Amino acid sequence: MSTTTAKGGTGRRFAVGPSLPLLPFLLFVLVFLVVPTLTVVVGAFQDEDGRPTLGNLEALTSEAALTALRGSLILSASTALIGAVLGALLAYLIVSMPPQALMRRATLAVSGVLAQFGGVVLAFAWIATIGPVGVVTNAVLELTGANLYGTGWLFGLPGLIVVYSYFQIPLMVIVFAPAFEGLRPQWREAAINLGASTWDYWRHVAIPLLRPAFLGAVLLLFANAFAAYATAAVLVSQGQPIVPLMIRQAITSEVLLGQANVGFALALEMIVVVTLVMVGYNVLLKRTSRWMR
Repeated sequence: MSTTTAKGGTGRRFAVGPSLPLLPFLLFVLVFLVVPTLTVVVGAFQDEDGRPTLGNLEALTSEAALTALRGSLILSASTALIGAVLGALLAYLIVSMPPQALMRRATLAVSGVLAQFGGVVLAFAWIATIGPVGVVTNAVLELTGANLYGTGWLFGLPGLIVVYSYFQIPLMVIVFAPAFEGLRPQWREAAINLGASTWDYWRHVAIPLLRPAFLGAVLLLFANAFAAYATAAVLVSQGQPIVPLMIRQAITSEVLLGQANVGFALALEMIVVVTLVMVGYNVLLKRTSRWMR
């Protein structure tokens, strides 16, 4: 399929056929990304009756909104750093194995599964393990007399940090392992031939090359934790320590009515933060791709 336009007696043909397979994807993006984003942006600047207002944005400066934002930033930053450090170490150990090693392939496969293991199932797994009557909680209590559950830390921000790290670490493995694989053996051999020690090679060659990929992975993990909702919604039934839970309260609360547009403003705040983070991630990803080709 093609179209023809004429200018000055000459024709120019544009091929349309190769673009047709993209239409379902573009439709998907329109329905599930563009339309919801526009709805959030418009709703953030309207009141309950649809009139323009900046009151929703002013609500973002309230103590509750700032506390939720601070909680989300702490949760995202801490789990991104924990996941990045432990995941990078695990990725290095995996890549150090022979390419056809069963352990290497199995670990990468398991990491791919666990990176997507979240939501209600993950929350239930942790409650059943170290909850008030969890299997490990009871076992440790019987053996040592120590109560792992304590004062209920699992159902607050500390618990979210531990649980989120469960899927952040394998996600880091999946994202960062290709960077280790991109380090060519010839670079290490050249450094050794020039008299460099193993530490000199890592300090002057490998680490500078891996730094953009590592920082980009940290930003990706930050965005992943910042936008997560389902696991926190199951674990935290009271209070709103993070922004997604505060959005839930604004939309579904039967006590505070007419707060749906404040929820739109909170969602717009999240969109801005995630957009800035992903822009930084793409910049670092381009820097990494220069030497991984």
